[in-house]
Amino acid sequence: MWHPQQISRRKFVRYGSLLVGTGVAAACGGGTPEAPPASGSAESAPTGELQAVTFGTNWYAQAEHGGFYQAIATGIYADHGLDVTVQMGGPQVNGTQLLMGGSVDFFMGYGSDALQAVQEGIPKVTVASMFQKDPQILIAHPDQGVASLEDLQGKPIYISSAANVTYWPFLAAKYGFTEDMKRPYNFNPGPFLADQTSAQQGYLSSEPLSIRQEGGFEPVVLLLADYGYDPYSTTIETRQEIVDNDPDLVQRFVDASIKGWYSYLNDDPTPGNELIKQDNPEMSDEQIAYGIAKMKEYGIVVSGAAADMGIGAMTDERWKSFYDKLVDAEVLSSEVDYTQAFTLEFVNKGAEYYQS
Repeated sequence: MWHPQQISRRKFVRYGSLLVGTGVAAACGGGTPEAPPASGSAESAPTGELQAVTFGTNWYAQAEHGGFYQAIATGIYADHGLDVTVQMGGPQVNGTQLLMGGSVDFFMGYGSDALQAVQEGIPKVTVASMFQKDPQILIAHPDQGVASLEDLQGKPIYISSAANVTYWPFLAAKYGFTEDMKRPYNFNPGPFLADQTSAQQGYLSSEPLSIRQEGGFEPVVLLLADYGYDPYSTTIETRQEIVDNDPDLVQRFVDASIKGWYSYLNDDPTPGNELIKQDNPEMSDEQIAYGIAKMKEYGIVVSGAAADMGIGAMTDERWKSFYDKLVDAEVLSSEVDYTQAFTLEFVNKGAEYYQS
Protein backbone atom coordinates (compact mmCIF):
# COMPACT_ATOMS: atom_id res chain seq x y z
CA MET A 1 0.00 0.00 0.00
CA TRP A 2 1.20 3.53 -0.80
CA HIS A 3 2.11 5.56 2.29
CA PRO A 4 1.79 9.38 2.05
CA GLN A 5 4.75 11.48 3.06
CA GLN A 6 4.42 14.15 5.71
CA ILE A 7 3.96 17.69 4.42
CA SER A 8 7.06 19.88 4.42
CA ARG A 9 7.08 23.61 5.12
CA ARG A 10 8.17 24.31 1.55
CA LYS A 11 5.32 22.23 0.12
CA PHE A 12 2.80 23.88 2.45
CA VAL A 13 3.82 27.38 1.39
CA ARG A 14 3.93 26.45 -2.28
CA TYR A 15 0.60 24.67 -2.50
CA GLY A 16 -1.08 27.16 -0.22
CA SER A 17 -0.54 29.86 -2.82
CA LEU A 18 -2.56 28.08 -5.50
CA LEU A 19 -5.87 29.53 -4.29
CA VAL A 20 -7.14 31.38 -1.27
CA GLY A 21 -8.71 28.08 -0.20
CA THR A 22 -9.98 25.25 -2.34
CA GLY A 23 -13.02 24.74 -0.16
CA VAL A 24 -14.20 28.32 -0.63
CA ALA A 25 -15.18 27.61 -4.22
CA ALA A 26 -17.95 25.35 -3.05
CA ALA A 27 -19.76 28.45 -1.76
CA CYS A 28 -22.57 26.43 -0.20
CA GLY A 29 -24.88 27.88 2.40
CA GLY A 30 -27.20 25.26 3.83
CA GLY A 31 -26.28 24.09 7.31
CA THR A 32 -22.72 24.95 8.28
CA PRO A 33 -21.28 24.00 11.67
CA GLU A 34 -18.73 26.26 13.31
CA ALA A 35 -15.80 24.01 12.42
CA PRO A 36 -15.42 20.63 10.69
CA PRO A 37 -14.25 17.68 12.79
CA ALA A 38 -10.87 16.11 12.19
CA SER A 39 -12.51 13.23 10.36
CA GLY A 40 -15.90 12.32 9.00
CA SER A 41 -17.63 8.98 9.24
CA ALA A 42 -14.71 6.74 10.06
CA GLU A 43 -16.71 4.86 12.66
CA SER A 44 -19.20 3.88 9.97
CA ALA A 45 -16.57 2.42 7.66
CA PRO A 46 -15.65 -1.26 8.00
CA THR A 47 -12.32 -2.25 9.47
CA GLY A 48 -10.06 -5.28 9.10
CA GLU A 49 -8.23 -6.23 5.94
CA LEU A 50 -9.56 -3.27 4.01
CA GLN A 51 -7.29 -0.61 2.54
CA ALA A 52 -7.59 2.63 4.49
CA VAL A 53 -8.39 5.72 2.41
CA THR A 54 -9.07 9.32 3.46
CA PHE A 55 -11.27 11.44 1.19
CA GLY A 56 -11.39 15.20 1.70
CA THR A 57 -14.55 17.09 0.75
CA ASN A 58 -14.74 20.72 -0.33
CA TRP A 59 -17.36 21.86 2.19
CA TYR A 60 -19.43 20.81 5.17
CA ALA A 61 -21.40 17.57 4.69
CA GLN A 62 -24.49 18.04 2.52
CA ALA A 63 -26.60 16.40 -0.17
CA GLU A 64 -24.04 17.44 -2.79
CA HIS A 65 -21.68 14.91 -1.14
CA GLY A 66 -24.37 12.27 -0.76
CA GLY A 67 -23.00 9.61 -3.10
CA PHE A 68 -19.76 9.35 -1.16
CA TYR A 69 -21.56 9.02 2.17
CA GLN A 70 -23.95 6.51 0.64
CA ALA A 71 -21.00 4.37 -0.47
CA ILE A 72 -19.77 4.27 3.13
CA ALA A 73 -23.16 3.68 4.72
CA THR A 74 -24.28 0.88 2.39
CA GLY A 75 -20.94 -0.95 2.31
CA ILE A 76 -20.12 -0.19 -1.32
CA TYR A 77 -16.61 0.97 -0.44
CA ALA A 78 -16.11 -2.12 1.73
CA ASP A 79 -17.21 -4.30 -1.18
CA HIS A 80 -14.34 -2.73 -3.13
CA GLY A 81 -11.83 -3.44 -0.37
CA LEU A 82 -11.78 0.08 1.03
CA ASP A 83 -12.11 1.56 4.53
CA VAL A 84 -12.99 5.17 3.70
CA THR A 85 -12.85 8.10 6.10
CA VAL A 86 -14.45 11.39 5.05
CA GLN A 87 -12.59 14.52 6.13
CA MET A 88 -14.97 17.47 5.86
CA GLY A 89 -13.94 20.71 4.23
CA GLY A 90 -14.96 24.27 5.00
CA PRO A 91 -14.20 27.89 4.11
CA GLN A 92 -10.66 27.77 5.53
CA VAL A 93 -9.69 24.36 4.14
CA ASN A 94 -7.13 24.27 1.34
CA GLY A 95 -7.59 20.96 -0.42
CA THR A 96 -4.42 21.21 -2.47
CA GLN A 97 -2.35 21.51 0.70
CA LEU A 98 -4.07 18.52 2.27
CA LEU A 99 -3.74 16.39 -0.84
CA MET A 100 -0.18 17.20 -1.72
CA GLY A 101 0.94 17.00 1.90
CA GLY A 102 -0.50 13.50 2.27
CA SER A 103 -3.24 14.32 4.77
CA VAL A 104 -5.84 12.94 2.33
CA ASP A 105 -5.51 10.42 -0.49
CA PHE A 106 -8.30 11.85 -2.65
CA PHE A 107 -9.95 15.26 -2.67
CA MET A 108 -13.18 16.72 -4.02
CA GLY A 109 -11.92 19.26 -6.51
CA TYR A 110 -13.12 21.29 -9.50
CA GLY A 111 -11.98 21.95 -13.05
CA SER A 112 -10.53 25.45 -12.83
CA ASP A 113 -8.36 24.54 -9.84
CA ALA A 114 -7.07 21.44 -11.65
CA LEU A 115 -5.96 23.52 -14.62
CA GLN A 116 -4.42 26.16 -12.35
CA ALA A 117 -2.44 23.36 -10.69
CA VAL A 118 -0.90 22.42 -14.04
CA GLN A 119 0.16 26.03 -14.53
CA GLU A 120 1.72 26.02 -11.05
CA GLY A 121 3.51 22.71 -11.64
CA ILE A 122 1.57 20.87 -8.93
CA PRO A 123 1.41 17.12 -9.67
CA LYS A 124 -2.21 16.32 -8.97
CA VAL A 125 -4.67 14.80 -11.44
CA THR A 126 -8.46 14.58 -11.78
CA VAL A 127 -9.63 10.98 -12.18
CA ALA A 128 -13.45 11.41 -12.26
CA SER A 129 -16.14 14.09 -12.19
CA MET A 130 -19.30 13.39 -10.21
CA PHE A 131 -21.05 16.55 -11.47
CA GLN A 132 -21.51 17.18 -15.18
CA LYS A 133 -22.77 20.69 -14.41
CA ASP A 134 -21.20 23.05 -11.92
CA PRO A 135 -24.02 24.06 -9.51
CA GLN A 136 -22.62 27.60 -9.24
CA ILE A 137 -25.37 30.21 -9.54
CA LEU A 138 -26.01 33.89 -9.22
CA ILE A 139 -29.17 34.87 -7.35
CA ALA A 140 -31.17 38.05 -7.89
CA HIS A 141 -34.30 39.61 -6.42
CA PRO A 142 -37.60 39.18 -8.29
CA ASP A 143 -39.29 42.13 -9.95
CA GLN A 144 -35.97 43.83 -10.67
CA GLY A 145 -35.94 43.15 -14.40
CA VAL A 146 -33.40 40.32 -14.09
CA ALA A 147 -34.03 37.30 -16.30
CA SER A 148 -30.51 36.54 -17.55
CA LEU A 149 -26.87 37.26 -16.78
CA GLU A 150 -26.91 40.18 -19.19
CA ASP A 151 -29.49 41.87 -16.96
CA LEU A 152 -27.03 41.94 -14.05
CA GLN A 153 -24.73 44.33 -15.89
CA GLY A 154 -23.79 47.20 -13.56
CA LYS A 155 -25.49 45.76 -10.49
CA PRO A 156 -23.64 44.99 -7.22
CA ILE A 157 -22.84 41.27 -6.93
CA TYR A 158 -21.63 39.60 -3.74
CA ILE A 159 -18.90 37.07 -4.57
CA SER A 160 -16.26 35.13 -2.62
CA SER A 161 -12.54 35.67 -3.05
CA ALA A 162 -12.25 32.34 -4.87
CA ALA A 163 -14.61 33.63 -7.57
CA ASN A 164 -11.81 35.86 -8.80
CA VAL A 165 -9.96 32.82 -10.15
CA THR A 166 -12.97 30.68 -11.07
CA TYR A 167 -16.11 32.08 -12.67
CA TRP A 168 -15.68 35.88 -12.44
CA PRO A 169 -13.02 36.13 -15.19
CA PHE A 170 -15.41 34.19 -17.44
CA LEU A 171 -18.24 36.62 -16.66
CA ALA A 172 -15.95 39.57 -17.26
CA ALA A 173 -14.74 38.23 -20.60
CA LYS A 174 -18.13 37.07 -21.96
CA TYR A 175 -20.62 39.41 -20.33
CA GLY A 176 -18.56 42.52 -19.60
CA PHE A 177 -18.83 42.35 -15.82
CA THR A 178 -16.56 44.95 -14.25
CA GLU A 179 -14.53 45.23 -11.07
CA ASP A 180 -16.77 47.92 -9.58
CA MET A 181 -19.67 45.44 -9.53
CA LYS A 182 -17.96 43.13 -7.04
CA ARG A 183 -18.86 43.09 -3.35
CA PRO A 184 -17.26 40.78 -0.75
CA TYR A 185 -19.42 37.75 0.07
CA ASN A 186 -18.97 36.24 3.53
CA PHE A 187 -21.51 33.41 3.14
CA ASN A 188 -24.19 35.48 4.86
CA PRO A 189 -27.25 36.47 2.76
CA GLY A 190 -27.92 39.56 4.90
CA PRO A 191 -26.36 42.17 2.59
CA PHE A 192 -28.10 40.67 -0.45
CA LEU A 193 -31.46 40.61 1.31
CA ALA A 194 -31.03 44.25 2.33
CA ASP A 195 -30.35 45.51 -1.22
CA GLN A 196 -33.00 44.61 -3.80
CA THR A 197 -30.78 45.77 -6.66
CA SER A 198 -28.01 43.32 -5.75
CA ALA A 199 -27.18 39.75 -6.65
CA GLN A 200 -25.09 37.15 -4.84
CA GLN A 201 -23.35 33.89 -5.61
CA GLY A 202 -24.62 30.56 -4.39
CA TYR A 203 -25.08 26.86 -5.04
CA LEU A 204 -28.14 25.68 -6.94
CA SER A 205 -29.00 23.11 -4.30
CA SER A 206 -28.50 25.32 -1.23
CA GLU A 207 -28.82 29.11 -1.28
CA PRO A 208 -32.19 29.46 -3.07
CA LEU A 209 -33.84 27.55 -0.23
CA SER A 210 -32.16 29.65 2.47
CA ILE A 211 -33.15 32.85 0.63
CA ARG A 212 -36.74 31.64 0.50
CA GLN A 213 -36.66 30.80 4.21
CA GLU A 214 -34.96 34.00 5.39
CA GLY A 215 -36.22 36.49 2.84
CA GLY A 216 -39.70 35.15 2.28
CA PHE A 217 -39.48 35.28 -1.52
CA GLU A 218 -38.50 33.05 -4.43
CA PRO A 219 -35.24 34.41 -5.90
CA VAL A 220 -34.28 34.55 -9.55
CA VAL A 221 -31.76 31.75 -10.07
CA LEU A 222 -29.20 31.88 -12.89
CA LEU A 223 -27.21 28.66 -13.33
CA LEU A 224 -23.86 29.63 -14.82
CA ALA A 225 -23.64 26.28 -16.61
CA ASP A 226 -26.59 27.42 -18.75
CA TYR A 227 -24.54 30.42 -19.89
CA GLY A 228 -21.40 28.64 -21.07
CA TYR A 229 -19.51 28.23 -17.81
CA ASP A 230 -18.75 24.52 -18.17
CA PRO A 231 -16.06 23.23 -15.81
CA TYR A 232 -16.28 19.78 -14.29
CA SER A 233 -17.29 19.95 -10.64
CA THR A 234 -17.27 17.77 -7.54
CA THR A 235 -14.38 15.91 -9.08
CA ILE A 236 -12.15 13.25 -7.57
CA GLU A 237 -8.52 14.27 -7.69
CA THR A 238 -5.40 12.61 -6.34
CA ARG A 239 -1.63 12.86 -6.53
CA GLN A 240 0.05 11.76 -9.74
CA GLU A 241 2.23 9.37 -7.74
CA ILE A 242 -0.84 7.46 -6.52
CA VAL A 243 -2.08 7.08 -10.11
CA ASP A 244 1.37 5.83 -11.11
CA ASN A 245 2.05 3.56 -8.13
CA ASP A 246 -1.39 2.23 -7.18
CA PRO A 247 -3.83 2.50 -10.11
CA ASP A 248 -5.86 -0.37 -8.67
CA LEU A 249 -6.63 1.74 -5.58
CA VAL A 250 -7.72 4.63 -7.79
CA GLN A 251 -9.95 2.39 -9.89
CA ARG A 252 -11.64 0.85 -6.86
CA PHE A 253 -12.25 4.22 -5.22
CA VAL A 254 -13.65 5.72 -8.43
CA ASP A 255 -15.89 2.73 -9.20
CA ALA A 256 -17.25 2.57 -5.65
CA SER A 257 -17.87 6.33 -5.51
CA ILE A 258 -19.79 6.24 -8.79
CA LYS A 259 -21.89 3.31 -7.57
CA GLY A 260 -22.53 5.25 -4.38
CA TRP A 261 -23.93 8.12 -6.43
CA TYR A 262 -26.21 5.83 -8.42
CA SER A 263 -27.49 4.38 -5.16
CA TYR A 264 -27.97 7.80 -3.58
CA LEU A 265 -29.98 9.18 -6.49
CA ASN A 266 -31.95 6.06 -7.44
CA ASP A 267 -32.38 4.07 -4.23
CA ASP A 268 -33.22 5.05 -0.66
CA PRO A 269 -30.77 7.86 0.27
CA THR A 270 -31.50 7.56 3.99
CA PRO A 271 -28.26 5.68 4.90
CA GLY A 272 -26.11 8.38 3.33
CA ASN A 273 -28.26 11.17 4.74
CA GLU A 274 -27.86 9.85 8.27
CA LEU A 275 -24.07 10.04 7.95
CA ILE A 276 -24.33 13.54 6.46
CA LYS A 277 -26.31 14.72 9.49
CA GLN A 278 -23.90 12.93 11.81
CA ASP A 279 -20.96 14.87 10.38
CA ASN A 280 -22.95 18.10 10.02
CA PRO A 281 -25.66 18.30 12.73
CA GLU A 282 -26.84 21.66 11.33
CA MET A 283 -27.95 20.00 8.09
CA SER A 284 -31.75 19.62 7.99
CA ASP A 285 -33.85 16.99 6.27
CA GLU A 286 -35.54 19.76 4.31
CA GLN A 287 -32.22 21.06 2.97
CA ILE A 288 -31.05 17.58 2.01
CA ALA A 289 -34.31 16.79 0.21
CA TYR A 290 -34.11 20.13 -1.62
CA GLY A 291 -30.52 19.44 -2.69
CA ILE A 292 -31.36 15.99 -4.05
CA ALA A 293 -34.39 17.35 -5.94
CA LYS A 294 -32.38 20.13 -7.59
CA MET A 295 -29.53 17.81 -8.58
CA LYS A 296 -32.07 15.60 -10.35
CA GLU A 297 -34.12 18.45 -11.85
CA TYR A 298 -31.13 20.16 -13.47
CA GLY A 299 -29.17 17.02 -14.40
CA ILE A 300 -26.24 18.08 -12.25
CA VAL A 301 -24.97 14.49 -11.89
CA VAL A 302 -26.55 12.65 -14.82
CA SER A 303 -26.56 14.59 -18.08
CA GLY A 304 -24.38 14.98 -21.15
CA ALA A 305 -21.72 12.31 -21.43
CA ALA A 306 -22.73 10.75 -18.12
CA ALA A 307 -26.07 9.63 -19.54
CA ASP A 308 -24.33 7.00 -21.68
CA MET A 309 -20.83 6.67 -20.23
CA GLY A 310 -21.90 6.68 -16.61
CA ILE A 311 -21.68 9.04 -13.65
CA GLY A 312 -18.15 10.36 -13.30
CA ALA A 313 -17.70 10.68 -17.07
CA MET A 314 -15.21 13.10 -18.58
CA THR A 315 -14.10 13.88 -22.13
CA ASP A 316 -11.05 15.54 -23.60
CA GLU A 317 -13.30 17.85 -25.62
CA ARG A 318 -15.01 19.18 -22.52
CA TRP A 319 -11.72 19.85 -20.73
CA LYS A 320 -10.39 21.59 -23.85
CA SER A 321 -13.51 23.75 -24.10
CA PHE A 322 -13.16 25.02 -20.56
CA TYR A 323 -9.39 25.45 -20.90
CA ASP A 324 -9.95 27.66 -23.96
CA LYS A 325 -12.36 29.83 -21.96
CA LEU A 326 -9.78 30.35 -19.21
CA VAL A 327 -7.12 31.22 -21.76
CA ASP A 328 -9.47 33.72 -23.43
CA ALA A 329 -10.20 35.22 -20.00
CA GLU A 330 -6.42 35.48 -19.40
CA VAL A 331 -6.63 33.24 -16.33
CA LEU A 332 -4.36 30.61 -17.88
CA SER A 333 -1.36 30.83 -20.16
CA SER A 334 -1.81 29.37 -23.63
CA GLU A 335 1.36 27.38 -22.91
CA VAL A 336 -0.38 25.23 -20.28
CA ASP A 337 -0.84 21.59 -21.30
CA TYR A 338 -4.45 21.06 -20.23
CA THR A 339 -4.20 17.29 -20.71
CA GLN A 340 -2.00 17.05 -17.61
CA ALA A 341 -4.98 18.05 -15.44
CA PHE A 342 -6.90 14.79 -15.91
CA THR A 343 -6.89 11.17 -17.02
CA LEU A 344 -9.73 9.21 -18.62
CA GLU A 345 -8.21 5.89 -17.54
CA PHE A 346 -10.65 5.26 -14.68
CA VAL A 347 -14.03 6.43 -16.04
CA ASN A 348 -16.41 6.16 -19.03
CA LYS A 349 -17.20 2.47 -18.61
CA GLY A 350 -20.90 2.86 -19.39
CA ALA A 351 -23.92 3.44 -17.16
CA GLU A 352 -24.83 -0.27 -17.12
CA TYR A 353 -21.39 -1.22 -15.77
CA TYR A 354 -21.80 0.92 -12.66
CA GLN A 355 -25.37 -0.16 -11.99
CA SER A 356 -24.75 -3.89 -12.35
